Amino acid sequence: MSYIPPMSKTDYIPRPMPPWELIFWLLLDAAILYLLIRVGLTHPDARGIGTHEQLGRPPCSWPILYNMPCPTCGVTTATAHLLHLHPIRAFLTQPFGMALALSAVGMVLGSIWFGVRGESLLFRLSRWNWGLVLLGGVVLLLVSWWWKVATWGG
Repeated sequence: MSYIPPMSKTDYIPRPMPPWELIFWLLLDAAILYLLIRVGLTHPDARGIGTHEQLGRPPCSWPILYNMPCPTCGVTTATAHLLHLHPIRAFLTQPFGMALALSAVGMVLGSIWFGVRGESLLFRLSRWNWGLVLLGGVVLLLVSWWWKVATWGG
């Protein structure tokens, strides 16, 4: 196995953003912003779950069937708290939900930044270690689920 030295800033050569990528980011940003606006117009449910019901979604069946929250219980509520500028409530409600909402906002801002610069964000993202990103996301989801179960009031 050969050693590949880490890249320095001078080794990175940005690629121009092709027109199809710009269209991709515009459509993705529009979808993310639509969802964030919809959730931002809700009122975070005081129970820490159930905010998604204000969006016309059915109640989560896990608390009814198992008397415990599902792994994503509270994600919409945490997002609503964050969008209402209550980050501590968002974190305490569902850390994974807060991280997901911050990632969505970051994705929109990043794609705008790269679009204005004319640099390919997809090329930049292709250089990330997605195995570690996925592992970190799964660990955060499981720890957040543990937190939600531990603080579950039933």
